[in-house]
Amino acid sequence: MKNLNQIIIIANMVVMVFLIIIVAMQNKSSGLSNVFGGGGNVVQTRRGFDKWLFYATIVAAVLFVGLSITSLVLSN
Repeated sequence: MKNLNQIIIIANMVVMVFLIIIVAMQNKSSGLSNVFGGGGNVVQTRRGFDKWLFYATIVAAVLFVGLSITSLVLSN
């Protein structure tokens, strides 16, 4: 069980790094003005690579949460 928990922890770290990278690639803001509501961007449909990044972010987040819960259950 201990080896399985270590494998899950390593897989969780890999998914975490992947999640950080794909979230960072989605950043389209042009500075601090967007943080305080000064952006004025309209909602657009995602196409091509943006759509792939959006779905990859969802999958990676679900994997991260699932692996975290599995690791927690196996540690007890």
